[in-house]
Amino acid sequence: MTSPSPTAKILLARPRGFCAGVDRAIEIVERALEVYGPPVYVRHEIVHNRHVVEGLRQKGAVFTEDFDEVPKGSLVIFSAHGTAPDVREEAEKRGLRTLDATCPLVTKVHVEALRFAREDYEIVLIGHRGHVEVEGTLGHAPERMHLVETVEDVAELQVANAERLAVLTQTTLSVDDTKEIIAALRARFPAIQLPSKDDICYATQNRQNAVKAIAKEAGLVLVVGAPISSNSNRLVEVARACGARARLTEDATEIQAEWLDGVQVVGVTAGASTPDALVDEVIARLQRHGYSNVEEIEITKEAVHFSLPSELKRALPA
Repeated sequence: MTSPSPTAKILLARPRGFCAGVDRAIEIVERALEVYGPPVYVRHEIVHNRHVVEGLRQKGAVFTEDFDEVPKGSLVIFSAHGTAPDVREEAEKRGLRTLDATCPLVTKVHVEALRFAREDYEIVLIGHRGHVEVEGTLGHAPERMHLVETVEDVAELQVANAERLAVLTQTTLSVDDTKEIIAALRARFPAIQLPSKDDICYATQNRQNAVKAIAKEAGLVLVVGAPISSNSNRLVEVARACGARARLTEDATEIQAEWLDGVQVVGVTAGASTPDALVDEVIARLQRHGYSNVEEIEITKEAVHFSLPSELKRALPA
């Protein structure tokens, strides 16, 4: 690769990385291991990052998709993405103890889904088919929900009563991600109840706004995150929409020298499930390639904190 000039730099987006929901979910698993001892079972990966999952696995967490693998009486933790009521019922029938690490913002959407269903509304859920969070939300009112992913899906949507229709969204979609679909829904169903802005994950919106800020100047934006992370992949798309070249990299080892050819400014950010240590390793690797200057671009401060489940707090030593 061509060596960058002495003025070459790294633009580091802030906020980036872990959000409050991810912090809480990981702490729930770690604290449960401390209080109850291993093994602690976790349904699905607690968050979408293999480095986080491997670290918890080494401490005694067992990640599973099948309750058949969980001995009766064991402790099971539901992941940050949320889960459907029938899964909770199955755990209870099998005699399993449970802790809920669902992000409180996801729980809020579940509560709204149940309320709309009780009030005889059909619900349009905007989200990615097959995503763990979406599957959990659909399970709260399956007979009343319609999943849409695109504007084209809206055109094909068939509902029983257009006067009693409401919208919910996958929390990891930003206002920008959903605006075209919501506009199409409003045009086709004028009486539709739109989602509250509070339903949008603050972390998703903040991280997308931050990547826009660095993409204006960066010749390349590196998003540190897992390939299966919805919000990490969306950060890549947002950076590209701003005119920057952008790549998803799971960790520093994936960075290739040719990516940096002719690049004087590299932007760096991270998805909401990415630990700071992985970002630090990416920065160190870039510095070895000559990007010695690091400038942090902060667009907002985050001070959100979600408390641990009450039953876990009671079990913790004073």
